Amino acid sequence: MNSIQEVLGNMFRDRRLAEDEYVNEQDGLVYCRYCHTPRQTAIRSSDGSIVFCPPVLCDCKRAERDAEDAMREAKRRVEEIERLKRECFRDRRLLDFTFENDKGYNPVISKAKRYVELFNDMEARGMGLLLWGNVGTGKTFIAACVANALMEQGVPVYMTNFMRIMNQMMGMTGPDRNAFLDELNRYRLLVIDDLGAEHDSSFAVEQVFSVIDSRCQSGKPMIVTTNLSMAQMRAPRDISHARIFDRVLAHCCPVRINNQRIRQQAAARNILEVEKLL
Repeated sequence: MNSIQEVLGNMFRDRRLAEDEYVNEQDGLVYCRYCHTPRQTAIRSSDGSIVFCPPVLCDCKRAERDAEDAMREAKRRVEEIERLKRECFRDRRLLDFTFENDKGYNPVISKAKRYVELFNDMEARGMGLLLWGNVGTGKTFIAACVANALMEQGVPVYMTNFMRIMNQMMGMTGPDRNAFLDELNRYRLLVIDDLGAEHDSSFAVEQVFSVIDSRCQSGKPMIVTTNLSMAQMRAPRDISHARIFDRVLAHCCPVRINNQRIRQQAAARNILEVEKLL
């Protein structure tokens, strides 16, 4: 009765050849007619005799497999980035706020690009950015550029504002609020737009503090934009705001967006074009 080794050997060695295969006379193994590399390998016993010849990928089949794997990985990566951006942005217009679409209005955008380049180091330090300046100078644009660039690298980012946070936290109990804060801290970068634009009530101020404080305690970075000046943040009007600004300034590097009012100029151009059409 044949041994298992003999059965395996016969099964692999004597298999029917495909049209693109041939038997190499030198070693008796099956080869590919296109790349002339083996599609079998010889497994030998201790005395050197062939035990069996399992199939292997020839060079061209291996290249074909690698190309298919690369295509699947590229597709997976595109789908993952799309998923990250769906999670990050509630305002779909922010998808177009990218470094590639920058018109050169903000010279300090170079610092935002550098932040992206150094993100792993910034993340390890728990350091973010505080983008401050007048209304309409491009703070939200720059913050969204950073978010888009990092998500292109597969970094989970979430961008929101305090008005939306207030609406979400309204009526939450303690456990629900903690779960909400934990969800915000799940992201490697949190971008919060328009600090100071929220309602100036004791509830709002307390919720803003809880979000900022929770993020700082997580050790993860955040980007905050605000129309407030450094003077206002360094000399707050009460202890409640002092607690907020103290944490922001300790964990975010201030970057002044001292630029022309881009939004007003864009609106003026649009109005001028419409006037010409009319």
